[in-house]
Amino acid sequence: MTVATMVSVVAAVAVEDDVDELIDSASSAWTTFVEALPRVGIASVVLILFVVVGRLMRPLVRRRLARRRTPSFAQVFSRLTSAGMVVAGTLFAATIVFPSVRPVDLLAGAGVLSVAVGFAFQDILQNLLAGVLLLFRQPFRSGDQVQVGDVAGTVEEINVRETVIRTYDGRRVLVPNATVYTDVIEVRTARPNVRNEFTVGISYDADLQEALTVITDAVRGCEGVADDPAPEALVAELAPSAVAIDVLFWCDAHQLELRRTTGRVLAAVKLALDEHGIEIPYEILTLRTPT
Repeated sequence: MTVATMVSVVAAVAVEDDVDELIDSASSAWTTFVEALPRVGIASVVLILFVVVGRLMRPLVRRRLARRRTPSFAQVFSRLTSAGMVVAGTLFAATIVFPSVRPVDLLAGAGVLSVAVGFAFQDILQNLLAGVLLLFRQPFRSGDQVQVGDVAGTVEEINVRETVIRTYDGRRVLVPNATVYTDVIEVRTARPNVRNEFTVGISYDADLQEALTVITDAVRGCEGVADDPAPEALVAELAPSAVAIDVLFWCDAHQLELRRTTGRVLAAVKLALDEHGIEIPYEILTLRTPT
């Protein structure tokens, strides 16, 4: 037998062994698959049951929480409850399909996976945690008027990821919960009334005490101005062209009512001063020409 013939025989034997090994592997995999089919079926049924139960629990949890918490709180935590049921069902189904895998092993693997997911989705998880903390702390609620950074408007809802704010000109702005939680928040409607003020100037020739009384009476008679605390008119500055008077009054904290009341107060003060002959002087400028 020649060397070439021997090489051919060895190659043929090696190929035949590889084919037999491949066939054995495929047969073993098929057998394992067939044996696992009942477990896969049971696991699928279990997972479906957990999903269905999670969906059925969602409205129940939302209604129960809505009795004691805000609608946003109830909505977010009902979703988290449903998601938790799906995760629990997935872990339980995995232990059915792979009996050798213990729940402790799955939890350990989930811990490692959660760390990896935390690095990959850091911003999303940060907003989620901030949203949960906002719902628990409740520094503001749906319907409150707030300012976060440059965004001012009415809070519509707090979701898992963002806080939805409708600006005063009707725009819908989504502010990430992490930004809301870490930034300075001005809750403008935390109290029913807020103080507003403006400055008006009167002539130096006018009776100062009479002017203060006229302004105070005019403000007190305006619709929307609170009686307690009462409005005040205080001398603020002896300016070059006029005596500056600060007018302070309390009114509804909501932005639209605040602007309406302020407009009525400004008009009333102007009409009252004109009626009593108290001049609101123009600013006096002195121009000097070089000699």
